[in-house]
Amino acid sequence: MSASAILTAQPRDVASALASAGEYPSEKVVVKFKAVGNAPSLARGVAKISSTQTFHTVIWYLRKRLKLQETDSVFCYVNDSFAPSLDEIVGNLHNCFKDSSGQLVISYAMNPAFG
Repeated sequence: MSASAILTAQPRDVASALASAGEYPSEKVVVKFKAVGNAPSLARGVAKISSTQTFHTVIWYLRKRLKLQETDSVFCYVNDSFAPSLDEIVGNLHNCFKDSSGQLVISYAMNPAFG
């Protein structure tokens, strides 16, 4: 027979990690939009978006600023490398992929790019 140990308390580092999970350092994050290929450039390429919003909100904002029709496509990439899912939290993306100036760089194109 094998026996399992039962912990009566969590280790200190686990407790502190769990306490701060889901918290974001600021309410809004700076998102920088970068046009790729034949995509039109935004007049103002930087926006502040709530860190608790989903990536869907970023795409909705971009489509609104570009004045796209419902049938027009826009493809968004983080750091010119991958397209996050629509339900990804902006604060999580910012924490993981912000650049040296603290901005989350979103590249956008009207046709698929970067593979």
